[in-house]
Amino acid sequence: MARRATIVGSGPNGLTAAVALARAGYAVRIIEAAATPGGGVRTAGLTLAGYRHDVCSAVHPAALSSPFFRAFGLDRIDWIVPEISFAHPLDSGRAAIAWRDLDRTVAGLGADGTAWRKIVRPLNRALDAVVELTGHQLLRMPRHPLTAARFAARMLELGTTAGRVLLRTLRTEEGAALLAGVVAHANTRLPSLAATASALYLLAHAHSTGWAYPRGGAATIADALMNDLLAHGGTVDVGHRVADLSALDWGDPGAGDLLLLDTAPRLALTLPDVPADYAGVVRRYRYGPAAAKVDFALDGPVPWANPDVAEAPTVHLGGTREEIEAGENTVARGGVAERPYVLTVQPSVHDPSRAPQGRQVLWAYIHVPAGSTLDPTETVTRQVERFAPGFRDRVLATHTMTAAQRQVYNPADIGGDILGGAFSLAQAFRRPVLSPTPWRTPMRGVYLASASTPPGPGVHGMPGWLAARQALRDVGTPAELEDLFP
Repeated sequence: MARRATIVGSGPNGLTAAVALARAGYAVRIIEAAATPGGGVRTAGLTLAGYRHDVCSAVHPAALSSPFFRAFGLDRIDWIVPEISFAHPLDSGRAAIAWRDLDRTVAGLGADGTAWRKIVRPLNRALDAVVELTGHQLLRMPRHPLTAARFAARMLELGTTAGRVLLRTLRTEEGAALLAGVVAHANTRLPSLAATASALYLLAHAHSTGWAYPRGGAATIADALMNDLLAHGGTVDVGHRVADLSALDWGDPGAGDLLLLDTAPRLALTLPDVPADYAGVVRRYRYGPAAAKVDFALDGPVPWANPDVAEAPTVHLGGTREEIEAGENTVARGGVAERPYVLTVQPSVHDPSRAPQGRQVLWAYIHVPAGSTLDPTETVTRQVERFAPGFRDRVLATHTMTAAQRQVYNPADIGGDILGGAFSLAQAFRRPVLSPTPWRTPMRGVYLASASTPPGPGVHGMPGWLAARQALRDVGTPAELEDLFP
């Protein structure tokens, strides 16, 4: 009889773990609370007929460089790789544009072009080394020490007040804002070393593989993984929420059966005989501020004041670097900025399958305190209108998800935190525990496989794969990606 593997949660990490274990010969069962699998890669008709909205993630910068997805086969998904990775409009119709072509970006940044090239060129040319450096866990010597040294130097230069004051690397409003919009993805107090590290990782992708997204919506990622899992004998039990693992029949760990959790780590504490020291560490693991999201069904394109912004799927709103940092720090103190940073995605500019002909969808969220019940619709609308006069008149319908509603929708998003834990330098090393094998728990056969483990958030599947690889090693049947995807 085949060994059993039970996966709780069917986000991209749960699905990658399931695919890996099924290909390794396990009888895999996924248990999912929602009516459909996918977790953070779901697409649904949230507003009007014919409009398809991504429920959580929309653009996936790390997907095309992911070792797992490269092995799995990038061609199983129809990826759109836009010429513009992201745009950052400013007042008076100005905008800074991060073209996938680094030279074109440099030319558009004027006085900051040379500095931008110096920041990005050593990283985008060594993308695989950057992914390796940030993509497993940090308690080891880097395999590419020169890239690691350059990465650390840029973190200090751009992610500390002293570095920015002394070196003044980006001196124009456009250059500073273009970087700030990426740094603010981390949803933390700024400036921040951890947020800057995340931004450097994203920038390396922006000017190499690009910020890709799948035609038809994020759910196509889940569909591709599910098809492979089912082809290898896996099963999925949807509509079954697991709140207490002590009553879950997941097999016999002594016989090599496995339990992998694509959930918040604290769910593991519902198992019997959890060591007190491990339980204490997991309870002290911190979660960060949340996201409050609104989806718009529009009767036409967003009327951006700057025409280049109309071609960018990802748009960062928030004005200058100073405005963005002030807004993010307001959230870190427990408030909401009047004119906040807004992360927006307009996927239908290159994917007409998302909306009826001539119409568009817009996906947007702001950062808010954990557990917030704030409806972000009016706040987001005002900020979009600031850079796209007439936007309000294009809105046909909206759908909102507050931070409090997000936790109900997905209990793994504690307080509405979509990043799997507070984004701090300490928690880059302690995610959720300080260990060279953070996916393994002290409970035999039990592993963590969510964004709360290295390498952290993003649709790249690596926490799921690394948890599965660790489990296979522990039961004496080690396998690498090339073994599973020959």
